[in-house]
Amino acid sequence: MKIIAKKPESLTGAKYHYCPGCTHGIIHRLVAEVMDELDIREQTIGICPVGCSVLAYDYFNCDMLEAAHGRAPAIATAIKRLLPDRYLFTYQGDGDLASIGMGEIVHASMRGEKITTIFVNNTLYGMTGGQMAPTTLLGQVTTTSPYGRKAEWEGYPAKMCELLSINEGAAYVCRTAVNNPANIIKTKKAIKKAFQIQAEGLGFTMVEVLSTCPTNWGLSPTDALKWMEEHMIPYYPLGEFKVKGE
Repeated sequence: MKIIAKKPESLTGAKYHYCPGCTHGIIHRLVAEVMDELDIREQTIGICPVGCSVLAYDYFNCDMLEAAHGRAPAIATAIKRLLPDRYLFTYQGDGDLASIGMGEIVHASMRGEKITTIFVNNTLYGMTGGQMAPTTLLGQVTTTSPYGRKAEWEGYPAKMCELLSINEGAAYVCRTAVNNPANIIKTKKAIKKAFQIQAEGLGFTMVEVLSTCPTNWGLSPTDALKWMEEHMIPYYPLGEFKVKGE
């Protein structure tokens, strides 16, 4: 029998702990498929901090390290400078990257660190109960914004692609989504491009992936995908924001 699809070699096959309808699993598979296609699994080191992806070392079949909350870019910077022939990626949520880790990610991009960041944005703190994050949308209800986020109190949602793409050290900055097959294919292409640009040594690369959190949004998996399309994508437009040399 001809094999049409199989588990990527860069995934261990361990059962995910993610909630039903969570799209972390899709993103994990895309990263793993890229590692397989580029044949870089043995040269790749991934770093995950605190958040829903805290157990990613159980899922990725490559060298993985754990970082303190928000500090994955700092760890990745050190390893890449010590081992420049390795592929380094951080896998971070919006509460991690855009809040406690804002300084690390901004300065990593400013320095042009030759690492790749997979930034999963589901607009709240997923692991700790659904609190408001820097990316929470205006009017969005969370456990710490029960009446909806208000600009006059909490400010405006952070647009990380727009923020980081203006830095000289940023070589590739892209925002994608995993709400339908077409966007999943585009997400994989963006992740692959980010790793290839890292290999060329052009600078910092980041792929922001808009993701769902049905549990903390209080929606079914299907309705969560619709909510992303109707609310997240209009505020967080998809596309490439920076491609060095283009």
